[in-house]
Amino acid sequence: MSVLISVEELAARVLPSHRGDVRLLDVRWALGGPPGREEFEAGHVPGAVYVDLDTELSAAPGEGVGRHPLPTRSALQEAARSWGLRAGVPVVAYDGGSGAAARAWWLLRWAGHGDVRLLDGGLPAWRAAGHPLEAGPAPVPERGDVTLTAGRLPTLDADAAARLVTEGGLLLDARAAERYRGDVVSVDPKPGHIPGAVSAPYLESLGADGRFRSPAELAERFAALGAAAGRPIGVYCGSGVTAAHEIAALAVAGYEDVALYPGSWSQYATLPDRPVATGPEPG
Repeated sequence: MSVLISVEELAARVLPSHRGDVRLLDVRWALGGPPGREEFEAGHVPGAVYVDLDTELSAAPGEGVGRHPLPTRSALQEAARSWGLRAGVPVVAYDGGSGAAARAWWLLRWAGHGDVRLLDGGLPAWRAAGHPLEAGPAPVPERGDVTLTAGRLPTLDADAAARLVTEGGLLLDARAAERYRGDVVSVDPKPGHIPGAVSAPYLESLGADGRFRSPAELAERFAALGAAAGRPIGVYCGSGVTAAHEIAALAVAGYEDVALYPGSWSQYATLPDRPVATGPEPG
């Protein structure tokens, strides 16, 4: 499975003019802002359309479901058609370094659109290579005809995430280490992590240039965290966004069928009578 596309590969496909044989999704987003659409209109890869993570890649948040529940298949299909997605046309998603593009990458694969890749290094890598940007609102694309399904990738709920640990699987927590330990007050009602989960900050899958580390380096990283052939793996984060980035890194390293816990800590921490661990150890 191809996960990544390099800046050089993408530039060859969209410059000097966008030919329409790839659909570009700009998924800039950051917890607490600034609004991604404003950044998009200030400058984006030519031919890209803006995708709103909060409203198009997620259902409405709420108590007991987390901050970014998965959208329904019909809602995602409607959004994808509004972006101009067509059957058989490849998709490339990028962000500004937040890891949010992986949410689009995972969701579209979950919904059966197989040819979806992440721009390695995102918009910072595109800029660093000296490639041009477009400014202003994107033209409304011709409506797409893509038909999506759902459930093509494995997911976990809170019970299944806990059961994965007790049955010998590996549950990775993709949040920053201080959030895993419970050192900081966050947007969630409780600090800490799911007992038995292993701290695996998603940013540690990237090099200093913001690009993914090599497959060999990533394989070494995840093996050190406990990944092994045949061992079930699940991933969660704050709200199921950067966990998708971790799943992309695992895929680069050769690990398939990794399960996402979409509700993640923003759901788990609101559920009654759930055990919580704090500190640097899984617990």
